[in-house]
Amino acid sequence: SGQKVCYGDFKHSCYKLAYFQDLSRRVGFEEARQACEMDGGALLSLESEAEQQLIENMLQNLTKSGSGISDGDFWIGLWRSGSELATSSPCPNLYKWADGSISPFRNWYTDEPSCGSEACVVMYHQPTANPGLGGPYLYQWNDDRCNMKH
Repeated sequence: SGQKVCYGDFKHSCYKLAYFQDLSRRVGFEEARQACEMDGGALLSLESEAEQQLIENMLQNLTKSGSGISDGDFWIGLWRSGSELATSSPCPNLYKWADGSISPFRNWYTDEPSCGSEACVVMYHQPTANPGLGGPYLYQWNDDRCNMKH
């Protein structure tokens, strides 16, 4: 399940937000990626500030709708493969979009990405968390372990 929102005039015709309050239904990065592909899409690539703002507005509308959305980060389609760690490139440069987009747009939270064993990226959605150094944990990006359930 999820909420599908379509825009005929935007670069991508449809977005689908999948949010599960039931923790047992949340999935890891690879499962999320496969679910999107089975649905004829791809995990989200955010290619501009405007698209980031559009998604933030969609999430705010979902929250306002009284659907009970609480804390729960969302997978996006940004990741890095562990095999690239051997290169001399700085870690943040190793992240790439799962759908092949080459957009350089990034919206990292302060001090992210932390790299290490964290190679898959979420968009923060933790409205009840106390703000950190970079402000509230809302809509910025964080690298996380790929087997975490979101």
